Amino acid sequence: MSDLQLYINTTANKGKGVFTKHKIPADTVIETAPVIVMTRGDRTLLDKTLLHDYIFEWQPDGADMCCMALGWVPLYNHSYTSNCEYFMDYEEQTMYIQTVRDVAAGEELTINYSGDWNETKKVWFDVL
Repeated sequence: MSDLQLYINTTANKGKGVFTKHKIPADTVIETAPVIVMTRGDRTLLDKTLLHDYIFEWQPDGADMCCMALGWVPLYNHSYTSNCEYFMDYEEQTMYIQTVRDVAAGEELTINYSGDWNETKKVWFDVL
């Protein structure tokens, strides 16, 4: 990540986000982060806190769990036309972020909270 010179900056209407100082080619892994895996019961409690906005579904072999990613993963903002995608490594209990296209210097790095980078299914905060 240090070679890419990522940085956190304030966005116009989404709070903080992750940006890059340099151009990043498509298919580049830009971050691998450990996760804290939690049960469905933990999720019920988390949903009553601000952390609700920062957890991911964690479903190895169909298990109904969630996780909190560490590192900068919680700060990647949502976009239906994201330039990155996230992947779960259930065995290593990590998530990684990878670009899906070339990203320009100064561009915000975004993921699609619905899963696949080009998924059009509305996310929870657009349904409200």
